[in-house]
Amino acid sequence: MTRGPAVVPERRIRWRERSRLVRLVRLWRTRNPRGFREKVRYKMLRDHRELMVTFADKAAVRGYVADVVGERYLPRVHALVDDPAVLRGIQLPAAYVVKPTHGSGAAIVVSDSAPAGARLPTEPGSWVYRHVRPEFADRECVVAICRGWLAQLYGQGPNREWVYGQVPRRIVVEELLAGVDGALPVDHKFFVFHGRCHFVQVDAGRFGRRTQDFFRPNWEHLPLSGGPPWAEPEPAPPAGLTEMIAIAERLGADTDFVRVDLYDLDGRVVVGELTSFPAGGDSTFDPDSFDGEFGRPWTPPRRYR
Repeated sequence: MTRGPAVVPERRIRWRERSRLVRLVRLWRTRNPRGFREKVRYKMLRDHRELMVTFADKAAVRGYVADVVGERYLPRVHALVDDPAVLRGIQLPAAYVVKPTHGSGAAIVVSDSAPAGARLPTEPGSWVYRHVRPEFADRECVVAICRGWLAQLYGQGPNREWVYGQVPRRIVVEELLAGVDGALPVDHKFFVFHGRCHFVQVDAGRFGRRTQDFFRPNWEHLPLSGGPPWAEPEPAPPAGLTEMIAIAERLGADTDFVRVDLYDLDGRVVVGELTSFPAGGDSTFDPDSFDGEFGRPWTPPRRYR
């Protein structure tokens, strides 16, 4: 259930993503949503609560997580800056992660476990994940990439993932989440509908051979592909699965749907992000019948309050 990042300079936002008439047409077309994709589009067009902005903001969501489940489930923050130039004077550990607060799908991961040949992108605005060793994380290059991120709008415009346009554009530097062996963790994504988890997406190999599997909460493997191949062997349930489901359901209790991304680091559960509009309503399901399966537990309200 993936797609390429939707990031553009604001001056290049397509007219239909700004048009009031286009918005009205889309509201009409999504008035009786059925499958998961239609319901994401329905929510994206109608749910303009401040809570959606909080979920999307990688800085503000930390306060929500701390209030609901506790600060112990948050990654440590080394820096949160409005101006990337400030990073020049900040002392950082050998391993860390740099991310923009106003989008998803972009990060600079720095650690000794990165491939020897990996380098940072040469284009300052490259909206990509990149894993490099400390000696190849030149601070001036990091600052330039961060400036490029802040110059871009994630989400295509007010008629698409409008929420990212409301998030203050900042740069956050966090601890690198890794297991005791130094390996980057598997990403567990919990689909929570009306406060209850119904599906779990498991992504592994972000910087290598990426795999993706889907499960029910009882760890029944679903015959579903969202694009990447299944892992071999089949992923085992994380040791903290019960705790992770409980955390995801508590974080999703105040809304009709949210996807809660969590990591299990050798017994330490950490919150990654909260996503209200996966893939902007364009998730891939193979077979497509799972679009209906994922939409079945979700009853969007007629009006969001």
